[in-house]
Amino acid sequence: MRKGPRLRPLHLSPPERQRLQQWVRRRKTAHALAQRARLILASASGMSNTEVAVKMDMTKQTVGKWRQRFLDRRLDGLLDEPRPGAPRRITEADVERVITMTLEHPPPGATHWSTRSMARTSGLSQTAVSRIWRAFALQPHRTETFKLSGDPLFVDKVRDIVGLYMNPPDRALVLCLDEKSQIQVLDRAQPILPMGPGVPERRTHDCRRHGTTSLFAALDIQSGKVIEKCFRRHRAIEFKKFLSLVDKQVPAPFDVHLVPDNYGTHKTLSIHRWLARHRRFHLHFTPTGASWLNLVESWFSILTRKQLRRGSHHSTRQLEHAIRDYVEHNNNHPQAFVWTKCADDIIDAVGRFCTQTSNSEH
Repeated sequence: MRKGPRLRPLHLSPPERQRLQQWVRRRKTAHALAQRARLILASASGMSNTEVAVKMDMTKQTVGKWRQRFLDRRLDGLLDEPRPGAPRRITEADVERVITMTLEHPPPGATHWSTRSMARTSGLSQTAVSRIWRAFALQPHRTETFKLSGDPLFVDKVRDIVGLYMNPPDRALVLCLDEKSQIQVLDRAQPILPMGPGVPERRTHDCRRHGTTSLFAALDIQSGKVIEKCFRRHRAIEFKKFLSLVDKQVPAPFDVHLVPDNYGTHKTLSIHRWLARHRRFHLHFTPTGASWLNLVESWFSILTRKQLRRGSHHSTRQLEHAIRDYVEHNNNHPQAFVWTKCADDIIDAVGRFCTQTSNSEH
């Protein structure tokens, strides 16, 4: 029986053994590197290449390759060699320059950068600029709106309303109430072309206007059902009529906690007199400039997206009928609106945002 070539002895220094054991135990080590570290540790224990190959379920040639690389270059020999290919042309300085220009220096004659304008100014390709922006989550073309409430009772009102949402009183109904005023009755100037395979629905950009209507809605957040009424005008008289409708539809044993905004029609003398005669009604006004705290605004957004935005109606009556049909469908298949963020988290977030805006240079 012919014997193979005599193996060079493989001895490990204490630091090398410690580093190999760290690579084996560490969870974030790449699988290939951990496997090579186990191979070297097994070889250092006196095992032959054949024994190591059988133990680790690999070929004898693979074991010999990594054993030889370790003997020649020690720990560095177990690392992957640089991949072949063209050298990197975009330096760290180029990336920093693009990011700095994007964040701090608006382009001449424009409010924000595009990939093309940045490419012309920076000397990089449009693809390179796009990759840099994606890597750092920069989107100069996007903008969002915000409004900080200046209500001096902001903290108290947030705690009051969020408390109603997350821990409603016993034998009481919490209703988020608001008006979606001046809903325009729009009728397309030409017939709508229906959707077909590979063809989206098409409509003209111009339309005929046939008046407006105002939707009064009260959302029961626990059940998801809505009380609605459309009026042609938007005054305290209509608001009082809607309160009377709510009074009729809510069973007598229940108290009613209403969450309206600070619109002037909600605070007139006639409304105060009506509330004085109906003691079970309690109003919890949202902070000024914080309509996002009223959950009925979310329901209005759903209504607009699903029914109003793409609707085409020939008359105010037809629009109001479509709204009633949507509300009826909503009440037959209600979904509760669940508020999850506590008042302290909201107040802390607003405080951080106030600090951010006060420190802004813009």
